[in-house]
Order: sequence, then structure tokens, then C-alpha cells
Amino acid sequence: MDKAAASASGVGNGDRQNRMPPPAPSQSGTSDRPWWEARPFVAAMILLSAVPLLYPAIPPLVDLLGHMGRYRVQLDLDTSPWLQQYYDYRWAPIGNLGVELLIIPMSKLFGLELAVKLIVLAIPPMTVAGFLWVAREVHGRLPPTVLFALPFAFSHPFMFGFVNYALSIALAFLAFGLWLRLARLGRLKLRAILFVPISFIVFFAHTFGWGMLGLMAFSAEAVRQHDRGIGWVRSGFKAAAHAVVMALPALIVLSWRDDVKGPLLHNWFDPQLKLEAIVSVLRDRWLVLDAAALFVVMAVIVYPLANRRLSLSRNLAFSALVLLAMFLLLPAMLFASAYADMRLAPYIFAVALLGIRFRGEMHLKTARTLAILGLAFLMLRTAGTTISLAFAANDHSAKLEALDHVPMGARVASLAGRGCGIQWPLQRNVHLGAMVIARRHGFSNDQWVIEGTNLLTLRYREPGIFSADPSQIVRPNGCRSRRWWIDRALAELPREHFDYVWLIDPPPFDPQLVDGMHLVWRGPDSVLYQVRP
Repeated sequence: MDKAAASASGVGNGDRQNRMPPPAPSQSGTSDRPWWEARPFVAAMILLSAVPLLYPAIPPLVDLLGHMGRYRVQLDLDTSPWLQQYYDYRWAPIGNLGVELLIIPMSKLFGLELAVKLIVLAIPPMTVAGFLWVAREVHGRLPPTVLFALPFAFSHPFMFGFVNYALSIALAFLAFGLWLRLARLGRLKLRAILFVPISFIVFFAHTFGWGMLGLMAFSAEAVRQHDRGIGWVRSGFKAAAHAVVMALPALIVLSWRDDVKGPLLHNWFDPQLKLEAIVSVLRDRWLVLDAAALFVVMAVIVYPLANRRLSLSRNLAFSALVLLAMFLLLPAMLFASAYADMRLAPYIFAVALLGIRFRGEMHLKTARTLAILGLAFLMLRTAGTTISLAFAANDHSAKLEALDHVPMGARVASLAGRGCGIQWPLQRNVHLGAMVIARRHGFSNDQWVIEGTNLLTLRYREPGIFSADPSQIVRPNGCRSRRWWIDRALAELPREHFDYVWLIDPPPFDPQLVDGMHLVWRGPDSVLYQVRP
């Protein structure tokens, strides 16, 4: 293959020389693939990623319950006299509409709660499929080390319930696989045409996914151009010229930014927050297990430095470096979206893992060892995630029995307890109060309202600071910030503006502060009081 042919195929000289050769055909004419590359195994890995979410009736992701309250307002505001008292919802073309758009047809078919489950259930398999496609396009086959990347389908941002973001990341990796494939086939004009609408699809799912897709596409194209014998500066300009077909959504960002209230950037270059984001990439419930998983991931990433048989694809290594640079530059809050840098951190690790491969011919013994270790790692993480989500789902089901005692349209102040300082287990109950909206068309004080960023706004503002998030979070008396003490929250709660008070995992409090309230229901670490006139 001459340089022109290599260029047309989309495989640069540097990456082409190190590209893992495809499986050799056997005497029967079929490819002699190792077991981790067989199509049934690949399909099983994609399906395996759905297992942790099969049991929970409602995926117990931190912010997802809050989103479900918003979906109820979105779907039923026009027909619910109760919701009309408390909320307003106005559509706008913003880069944060992934599940909001999908929930419209899905809820008509399945109802709100099942529709949410099905949509969220599809995100990890889509993410895993994207990971595998990218690795296949870059290496020509699947290296065994890709198995270590698959648990990042359940990374911290997904477990936190950033479902629009997680959906956009899944779409971004699938689109990146297509970007690489069309370059390999020399279909650059077709790629330019297709990625105009694709960029809008990913953008409307979530802006950050669109940005990540652009970064990965740019970095991959820069490596491809450089491998054609072009200097890095010219390669950068040429890559930008190819990636610019995805820039049109930027016009929406510029107009949308004018509507965002408050600072556009916040907590820039905070080393403590950066370190927390790195340490938390696989955060779930058990610190020891999550930290051990991160240690394994980091060991696998540096292993090619110690084993001459392994190397990193320059394509994905450069993509990982570009994502790392963006992670370091991003503030903690961007366009009023919190954890902007944290959301990116897990996928730096995932891309780096996807980039590991053999320098030349695959050393079968080493490959088998890595495949077995990778599969064991994946199965352990999947089992741990499944158990963790099952625990959380059972806890939610038990606590949600309180809503059987809440009438339609009731105003409920939920106070969800958290410990002092940073707690490693994700606090999955802080937005449980939003199910008052989802199931009872009532008012909950847990909704986050950011003008210009969210489509939901408040009409019912009489409770003052207890109208919205984070008023539902309380901490033990004596914590550093007195603002969040449970005794203070109970003392200052404007009872005249609520019908019920729902204590969820409450820390110890002065029982005199609930005098005059009627105990309606008590469950596991949960108490429901009716506020008497």
C-alpha cells in the first residue's frame, strides 16, 4: 500500500505499522478469532451492561428521581390543575434535551416510570457498543484490554444520574466509531455530510457530549493527517477543517448563553476538585472496592510501559491527551451546569484503555492472560454494581410507601439526611421527594431551578429558600456549616406553606421541633408528618 492508498483508507503510517493484524483465515475459510473477539461474546458484553438495571423498577441514580419530577411536569402540566399551581414548563432549543425528547413517545407507550427505566437501561449497552466499535476501527480487531474499559459505562456521572449527559456520551462514542470508519474507507465527503445532522443529535442530547465528540474527532483526524507526512501545525488546521462540519450547534450555544443567569464559569483550577474527580471516576458505594478498581485501571494503562509487546495507539493516545487537557482547563461549573470537569474524567481513562494494543503480532499467551483478567474485572464490577443498585432500589421501594398516604396535589417538604463532610457512598435519596411530583402531581422542594438552563420554572415560591434544591438536604447538628443542620431546617421550615413533612434518613433531631405535626406513616429510616393548620 503506497502513501496515497494508506491516506485514503484513513490509516496513518505510524498507526498502520503498529495496527494489530486482523485474524487470519482458517482452512475452512473462517476467521480464527480469539474468544474475546467472537461476535457472540461481543454481543454478550453489550447485553451484560444492562444487567445492573434489570431489577430496579426505577433506576436508583442520584439526580434521576429529580428528573422524573420534571418529566411529569413536562408531560402533564396542561391537564393537571395541581401542577399548574406549582410549576411552569417552557420548551427552548438548549443542549440538554436528550431524555426530555425521548420520554414523550415512550411515556405514551409505557407510562412515565417504565419509559424512564427503558431509556436509562439502553444507555450502558449503547456506551459499551460505542467503546467496542471505536477499538475495532482503530486496531482492526479487539485487543483483550478493551474489557477493562467496559465498566466505565457505569462511571460516576452515570451513577449520579446525569442521564442526558450519559446519553450524549453514548451517542458520541457511536458517532466517533462511524467517524473513524468513514475515514478508513476514504468516504470523507459522505462523512462531512452525515456529521452535520449527527452533531445536532448529540448536541441536543447534551452539549458536553457534542463537545467531547468534536474533541475526539479533531484529535483522531490530526493524527491521520500527520501520518500522511504533514507537520503537526498543518495537521491541526486540516483536522479543524474536517471537524468544523460539527460546529453549527455553536450558534445555538451563543444565543442560549445570553439567557443563562449567574456566572458562566465557577471554581476554575481547583486542584482539590480535580483530584476528587479523578478519584471518583468509578465511585458507587464501597470505597475499598471502587478505589481498588481505579488502581487496577491505572495499572493496566501504565502496563504497556513495562511490556514491550504492548503499546498505545497514537490515535487514541492523542485523543486521551486532548480530553485530559480539556479536563484540566474546564471549571467545576460551566453555563450553570455543575461538575463540568468531573463528567469528563472517566472517559479519559476509558479512551486510554481502548488505545492499548500489541505492537506487532499478538502474543497469544499474554493476550489470553489479559483477556481473562479483563473479563474477571468486568464481571466483578458488574456484580458489585448490580448488588449496589439492588440495595438502593429496595430502599427506595420501602421509603416510597409513604406516598400511599399523600393525597394528589399535596405540598411536601422533604428533608433528606446526609453526613458531615464528603460521604463516599452516593446519596441516592436526596431527590426522592421528587416522586411526590411524579406520582402525586404535588409540590416538592427538591427541584433545581436555573434560569436559561432548565425548562422548568417555579410558580410556587411562597416557601422562600425552602422552595427548591438544596433546601431538601439536611446534616447532623454540629456539622461545619450550620445552614444545613436538621434542627435549624425544622425550626425555620414555613409550615403554613406545606401540607406534609417527609423525613428521609434523618439525622438525630430535637423531637420538640415536630410538635404539632401528626405522624402519618413510619417506615425504614423514613417518617411522614402531616402539618396541621
